[in-house]
Amino acid sequence: MPFEVPELEYGFDALEPHIDAKTMEIHHDKHHAAYVAKLNDAVAGTEFENMEIGDILRNIGDVPESIRTAVRNNGGGHANHTLFWETLKPGGPEDIVDPLKHAIVSQWGTIDAWKKELEQAGATRFGSGWAWLVMDKDGKLKVLSTANQDSPLMDGMTPILGVDVWEHAYYLNYQNRRPDYLAAIWKVINWDVVGKKYQEALERVK
Repeated sequence: MPFEVPELEYGFDALEPHIDAKTMEIHHDKHHAAYVAKLNDAVAGTEFENMEIGDILRNIGDVPESIRTAVRNNGGGHANHTLFWETLKPGGPEDIVDPLKHAIVSQWGTIDAWKKELEQAGATRFGSGWAWLVMDKDGKLKVLSTANQDSPLMDGMTPILGVDVWEHAYYLNYQNRRPDYLAAIWKVINWDVVGKKYQEALERVK
């Protein structure tokens, strides 16, 4: 199978109480696994089964129309969740590392102002989707949200941090209180990884 669900580097219960173990288990083993299975079915026997998912999504318009929707939805789901797992960490928050911290403060004034904008992007996303910190093609940071499993890669942007605001990401613990989930997510972000994603994105735009 060309695409696989990545193993978590921490236990399902490692992010409690902020994200509960049952949610993590279902989210990773059921939802993400379903995206991967459907993606593999869609690209089987095509050139896309041997490509990196990021390259596919950056060039989603090149995917044949007959499988494009399946690849968009399930390939996006695979890429988005892979980033999500990588940027979570048990044990509480650490400081945002430079140069990302400097870039955020330079653009938003304070870390809290940036966090508030990202939380608002997630809270106001109607239905299912994601809230993002991305870098555009000019190296500028932006906060935005996308619907469903759409990835910023599809619009030529590089995701640095993504927060899943589908109900399956939080409903067992937070029910309809999406803003509470968004406020809690900061306690389990792996800033070392997010900072590395930022530096890698900077290198690509140089």
